[in-house]
Amino acid sequence: MCNATLKRFFVLHFLLPFLLVVLMLAHLYFLHEEGSSNPLGTDTSHEAVCFHRLYTFKDLTGLIVVGRVFLYICLCSPDLFSDPVNFSPADPMKTPAHIQPEWYFLFAYAVLRSIPNKTGGVIGLLCCVAVVYVLPFFPKGIFRGVQFRPIRQVVFWCFIRNFVFLRFIGASPVEYPFFEAGILRRVLYFAFYPSYILSYLFWDCILESVSCTDMDQKVLGL
Repeated sequence: MCNATLKRFFVLHFLLPFLLVVLMLAHLYFLHEEGSSNPLGTDTSHEAVCFHRLYTFKDLTGLIVVGRVFLYICLCSPDLFSDPVNFSPADPMKTPAHIQPEWYFLFAYAVLRSIPNKTGGVIGLLCCVAVVYVLPFFPKGIFRGVQFRPIRQVVFWCFIRNFVFLRFIGASPVEYPFFEAGILRRVLYFAFYPSYILSYLFWDCILESVSCTDMDQKVLGL
């Protein structure tokens, strides 16, 4: 990696926090104007409360707590989340036996390693991150939450378990059985998204059939 590429990555990491601040302010603006949704999917504007005081002090409390934690890590324990390999002198003639990214990218790194082809691995890495951005476009139906959809709950918690396992595989060396397990977990990771939609459609069909049966019984009773 040349010096110009390092400068570009530095500028990117410098600008991204400001972009996140803009997105956060836009989110607060639309939340203040439109309000938030609820799991039942009903209009609750008549139960709305003022944003100021209640949510302002609530967010300030969270900001102060998180800020204190960050200050403690930065000023007192800056190496708390660092990998011990980072303290080893760099050797341009030798690649470390086991390298890994930060903990929040371990799942994507596990997907990258589970594909032998280099181009396919990069495409798989990009897809496993980009596919998260299609979640807001998934069908939501009448009930927005998963607490009223037991099949969707099972699929969701299976995905969380698979996600944690992928992180463990990403931090493990590239050898048996971690490589083979990474291939299986990669397939399960991408299979979650179509299965999530199918579980939604299946459960909605059950609800529609039950509601139609209840309506028929009421009509026959009348």
